Amino acid sequence: MQNKILALAALSILALSPSFAQAEGKDGVAAIVNGEKITVKEMKQGYEDNAPIKEQVSFPKYYEKALDIYVNGKLLYQAAVANGVTETPEYARAVKAMKEDLARNMYIDKFAKKKVTESETKKLYKDYKKTFKDQKEAHAKHILVDTESEAKSIIAKLKKGEKFDDLAKKYSKDPVADLGYFTKNQMVPEFSNAVFAMKKGKFSQTPVKTQFGYHVILLEDIRDAEPQPYDKVKPGLQKMLYQNAVGELFKQVLDKAQVSKYSLDGEEIKDPVVMLGAPQK
Repeated sequence: MQNKILALAALSILALSPSFAQAEGKDGVAAIVNGEKITVKEMKQGYEDNAPIKEQVSFPKYYEKALDIYVNGKLLYQAAVANGVTETPEYARAVKAMKEDLARNMYIDKFAKKKVTESETKKLYKDYKKTFKDQKEAHAKHILVDTESEAKSIIAKLKKGEKFDDLAKKYSKDPVADLGYFTKNQMVPEFSNAVFAMKKGKFSQTPVKTQFGYHVILLEDIRDAEPQPYDKVKPGLQKMLYQNAVGELFKQVLDKAQVSKYSLDGEEIKDPVVMLGAPQK
């Protein structure tokens, strides 16, 4: 028991001692470039702000890969400053434009994200399920060839009892013979019309011509389509909510605005203001 108490006490001392704390660069510094510091804190913030990177790698891995990028960036910035780039009118104009663009996008993102809640997403999913139109899904296989005569020859072989999959491997231009389940609007009209006119378990008796060539089709199954599960459509629903929120924000801004527009001749333009290029998520 005494040994355990001593061990715990030692751990407490180590935890409180700065020299034994988890290393964060050298006193919080990741690098010093010509006397200018790059801190671990700013690299962490860059990592936190980059959601796609954060999903793929841990911060230590990011730090290892990104440190040289930060150093190189700082070197180039210092060289640009030394060469007077930041004193030019072009630089001032670019900074002004970038500041405005950044402010716009940050404001839009902040406003729209408040609207993309779990409850609103689920409400939209309920609407999707209610309005889901009953339709059929077909499960089909095909053999794709260049000429009608080739397709007719394959159909003749099928009528003699040869296996569809064997013929597909031997003759089809498309390495994917099994197309899985699909609705009518997911395929080109000529193909879909032929498939949905067939009977389950039957193959096409004549070649089906599309822009891709000539098809011999086997209808494996046909069933009622069902709404996609929530988790599968959730990202799309959230994107829809985000875009709707952007439209709402633009309307709010326009409704409160007092805008006068003039032609190059100085004449007032009476047309209403139209918001163009609403940012997409």
